[in-house]
Amino acid sequence: MKMTEKLKGADRTLLEMHTGMLCFGLICQIVGSFFASDQGLYAGSLWFGIAFAMVGSIHMARTLDRALACGDGAAKVITRGYVFRYIMIIVIMGIIAVTKVLNVLVVFLGYMSLKAAAYIQPFTHKLYNRLFHETDPVPGPAPEAEDVSAGSESQ
Repeated sequence: MKMTEKLKGADRTLLEMHTGMLCFGLICQIVGSFFASDQGLYAGSLWFGIAFAMVGSIHMARTLDRALACGDGAAKVITRGYVFRYIMIIVIMGIIAVTKVLNVLVVFLGYMSLKAAAYIQPFTHKLYNRLFHETDPVPGPAPEAEDVSAGSESQ
């Protein structure tokens, strides 16, 4: 199976988000190589944070999928997922802070790749459209909107 075919089968939004996280990580790694005194600790902390953000984005996507299937209980499912993710962030950051095995601030920088990826997602979306030779559909008016506007003109 070709790599592009395998990538097409993946969840497109997650693929675009993970690509953005990796790009953000590469930029932070390059910039950090000029400023970090302990390169190994910096790199380990950064990539742990990015991996943690990727796991968090997968959990977020699965929570949203479950919520869409729930109907009326969707708000509770989303809230539980949100609270679980933030409790995990607090626990992991607390363990890192106490053990000092990684740099807490750099792990947090890596985790913020989730936010940076959300901002650059339109660019990664265009990149994958080119890679997969796809185009986005052109939005048009909803059928109900056409019926309403046609009815008001005739009166």
